[in-house]
Amino acid sequence: MTTSQRKSSSVRNRSARTSRSPQTPQIQPVSRIPIVEVSPQLLDGTSPVKATINESFPVSATIFREGHDKFAAAAVLVDATGKIIDQTPMQDTAPGLFRYEGWLTPHTLGAHRFYVEAWSDPYATWLHNAEIKVSAGIDIPLVFAEAEVLFKKAVKATPIRTAERTALREALTVISKKRALPEIKLAAARAPEVQEALAKYPVKELVSRSKEYPLFVDRERALVGSWYEIFPRSVGAKKDPETGKWTSGTLRTAATDLDRIAGMGFDVIYLTPIHPIGETNRKGRNNSLTAQPGDPGSPYAIGSADGGHDAIDPQLGTFDDFDEFVAKAHKLGMEVAMDVALQCSPDHPWVTEHPEWFTTRVDGTIAYAENPPKKYQDIYPLNFDNDPEGIYQEIKRILELWVSHGVTLFRVDNPHTKPVAFWQRLLGEFRHNHPDIIFLAEAFTNPPMMQTLGTVGFHQSYTYFAWRNEREEIEKYLTEVSHESAHRMRPAFWPTTHDILTPYMQRGGIPAFAIRAILAATGSPTWGIYNGYELIENIARPDAEEQIDNEKYEYKPRNYAVAEHNGMSTLLKLLNSIRNKHTALQRLRNVTINPTSNDKIVSFTKIARPEETPDGTLDAVIVVVNLDPYASRDASVYLDLSPFGISPRWDNGPLLQVTDEMNGQTYLWNEAPYVRLDPHGQVAHILSVKVLP
Repeated sequence: MTTSQRKSSSVRNRSARTSRSPQTPQIQPVSRIPIVEVSPQLLDGTSPVKATINESFPVSATIFREGHDKFAAAAVLVDATGKIIDQTPMQDTAPGLFRYEGWLTPHTLGAHRFYVEAWSDPYATWLHNAEIKVSAGIDIPLVFAEAEVLFKKAVKATPIRTAERTALREALTVISKKRALPEIKLAAARAPEVQEALAKYPVKELVSRSKEYPLFVDRERALVGSWYEIFPRSVGAKKDPETGKWTSGTLRTAATDLDRIAGMGFDVIYLTPIHPIGETNRKGRNNSLTAQPGDPGSPYAIGSADGGHDAIDPQLGTFDDFDEFVAKAHKLGMEVAMDVALQCSPDHPWVTEHPEWFTTRVDGTIAYAENPPKKYQDIYPLNFDNDPEGIYQEIKRILELWVSHGVTLFRVDNPHTKPVAFWQRLLGEFRHNHPDIIFLAEAFTNPPMMQTLGTVGFHQSYTYFAWRNEREEIEKYLTEVSHESAHRMRPAFWPTTHDILTPYMQRGGIPAFAIRAILAATGSPTWGIYNGYELIENIARPDAEEQIDNEKYEYKPRNYAVAEHNGMSTLLKLLNSIRNKHTALQRLRNVTINPTSNDKIVSFTKIARPEETPDGTLDAVIVVVNLDPYASRDASVYLDLSPFGISPRWDNGPLLQVTDEMNGQTYLWNEAPYVRLDPHGQVAHILSVKVLP
């Protein structure tokens, strides 16, 4: 080997060793005053956490420092330009663990960021030391010499012609007097107005900041809504008494029912799929494999010779009819939500135009949907791995088509059966191009998937609420959705759906439907009912948690006069009215559980902060519900008074004046009021609250 060859070999060997050597990890430097474990954050701070206009949210962090000097911290909210929108002092919520928390309230829509700022607090440090030394007679001249320097800084840092600057200057005058008694100087330095001034305009040293974390502020409908679900084809459907042949309802007949729905206070009308329905393998009544002549089939088996997801079933009408439906809904103060079911009947145009979008089995047939032992022979699921870009662009086109026709919300059917990465891209693009559009995930699936779908952009999610019936599980679930997961998943509480009828609802009669409606309407800012709820449709298909004669497979016109006799329409209207009246019921992160002496009585408090309410005052509601649909129950309710900032009175005297929004009665309550609730009469209290002096 020549010298030049040896040199070349040596260079290659060094290069190989260099390329194999591990890179130096990028370490996030610790700030001068350490700020760690900041929350909320999603995907290591790369994905925006959920926020809603005028809804307060908590920011917390572990903050500490060396030595004994005092420090302070604040949570800061900035908009996309870096302008400070809100900032609030953080308080130590876990003494000894140094866990600090502060609440921020966005009032503008769009992309924002927040961070935590901490600083050495020379005033708090001086005051702590001064109180000890003055009482002990130690270093008195030095203590107040330090105070003079400190207060001069404070005066200089405070805006001129403000009450705070005046308070600080007056304190400085007293502190500077040579012959004033130490106790007089100390009293001036720690006067309430001085402490308030320095809380508003603190003297900051060693200022430290966390990294900035993204959040996206949605419009209020992303958090708050009362949904009403219909199958448009059932509204106005008629059966010929002689031939037995059905005539489908239409979008125009469905529009005639909007006045009734709006009259109950619902503000979102949700349409199950309105697209053409396939003929191949069409399902019959109660999901039978053989459809009879005239059976309409499942609207979730989308696609026929009349078109696919971008078409309207001709029996329902035209796009002009749809536009008129949307216009009337808007006139009545309702938004329109559409079902998005990303699946196809064997007759869908995509099957012939894009066979690569489906899964072909080894025998050459296209795989239909299965969830063993369940089979859905009338539906082909999409295969998102064969042509992901083509599928993505087509679905985006379809959604934008419906947006152009006035749809502002989408209820997405089974999003957990599609790749999460697909949703992250699609929802991110809609957030940028169509920030007003809201997506609800119908994801009754495992918790990690539900939570991650919320993380990547779904505004709301169906939940396990329908199956939480006992006090302890309701308390745990309310705590989970309001405190543990609110930054990534907004819940929507539905007592039933067209697919779900739990044993509790099957057996409990009118009281069960009333109880679950009250819990849904007060426990979550978004709630919804399926058409027919007010008629107490509670007969199940044998061995199934769904209604018999399921509307997915047949026409189901209804006589709503019955609802006027059973009182359910009146209750639904009352619940929506109470929700509209109280901001506290329109917020998520504000639930406090009140223990009770009876496991069939559940109680919780919801409070809206002054910065969240239209009139700038605190709004509080206490809810107490009898969970037993069969018998009266009584209990003592042990109120958690911490949200009101008050303590129990030693004489057990009244602390709160509460007014029942359901019947107008007013009561005086102490910390442990007694209640008795009857499922056939007064099944619950929904109480507005006034703190007594």
